[in-house]
Amino acid sequence: MNRELKIFSGNSNRPLAQKICDRLGLPMGMATISTFPDGETFIKLDEDIRGRDIFVIQSVCHEPNEYLMELLIYLDCIRRASAQRVTAVIPYYGYARQDRKDEGRTPITAKLVANMLVTAGADRVLTIDLHASQIQGFFDIPLDHLLAEQVFMEHYRKMNIPDLTVASPDVGSVKRARLYAKHLGGTLVIAEKERIGSTDVRAGNLIGSVEGRNVILVDDMISTAGSVVAAAKMVKDHGAKDIYIAATHGLFCGPAIERLAGAGIKEVAVSDTIPLPEACKKLKNLAVLSVAPMLGEAISRIHRNESVSSLFMNES
Repeated sequence: MNRELKIFSGNSNRPLAQKICDRLGLPMGMATISTFPDGETFIKLDEDIRGRDIFVIQSVCHEPNEYLMELLIYLDCIRRASAQRVTAVIPYYGYARQDRKDEGRTPITAKLVANMLVTAGADRVLTIDLHASQIQGFFDIPLDHLLAEQVFMEHYRKMNIPDLTVASPDVGSVKRARLYAKHLGGTLVIAEKERIGSTDVRAGNLIGSVEGRNVILVDDMISTAGSVVAAAKMVKDHGAKDIYIAATHGLFCGPAIERLAGAGIKEVAVSDTIPLPEACKKLKNLAVLSVAPMLGEAISRIHRNESVSSLFMNES
């Protein structure tokens, strides 16, 4: 790998950053991240990066305000150290759910974050499974939006699940579920839901049949697990056999672990875009799939100015 490529990591997901460095055969960039007595973040690069192609890896998760600010300071620090190009690698793009004004007097924070990243010094962004694809349009710099579906599909192909049906837990995930059904050879169903609060969901109607079928419920994230657990109960009530859950980002907030543990689910699969909390050890049926090979390949191609489009799955 060209010596001009350098990868740095914030504190939010250092294990993933290390896997990417190992994949590329590179040492992780040396930097000191410290905190002033009043809580302000301070970052100092411990090596020269003048004229280099820099990638800084940081998921905006768990403590999103702290890690977002850390990322912004990192980008400013790298830009002022005369890097040739700075790419923000954000495996999980926090604040993505605030992507529109769905009622009066509310912010569009996903756009605000995009503006701050550019202002801080990002020349391009690399991310995985945005909550809303239109967020790509919030940036006036290049953005590479990878899909983790290929990682999950490889996992399910090895399992060779018979009588397969892919289910979307809501209308917003239909496109993702259709992609799974197309590539895995299963049928497609849609679970209708009604959100009755920030953490609670009421299941509605099921569009399609799951009688005697094994079902994979697919979503981009598990937060409180209200949506997927309600959908799992619905397909179970309609005669489904084994139920699997596939979600790229495992936030596991609030009652998520307890809900999933008591939902009678065969397997819950998430990626390592977000480091899992200790409580996840209670989930004996949890499978964690690594996106490090995919991110490493994307970083390598971006560095060599090669096409990244072949890493995207065909959604047609």
